[in-house]
Amino acid sequence: MNKTKTRLEVKRFQDIPNVGKAIEKSFITLGFTQPVELAGKDPYQLYEDLCTVTHTRVDPCVMDIFISAVRYMEGEAPKKWWEYTAERKKNTRSN
Repeated sequence: MNKTKTRLEVKRFQDIPNVGKAIEKSFITLGFTQPVELAGKDPYQLYEDLCTVTHTRVDPCVMDIFISAVRYMEGEAPKKWWEYTAERKKNTRSN
């Protein structure tokens, strides 16, 4: 089975590695209805949008989970969310 087909078969946000109820709720709050919609999105912008919509500064680790979810839906092999922390810190001021 090819990776694209596998990702298209992901029907629930919680089927994405690292995504639980709280992150699923965040994706829904941002207007997503299907996991496949995450492919091609900018996870850093998604984080900023979530902060704007919720009127709060969300824990920066959520950005790591957003990166992992987007990358997974784009076909990358699953990784633990904290494996993206160094990248996030390099690309943002959020520590």
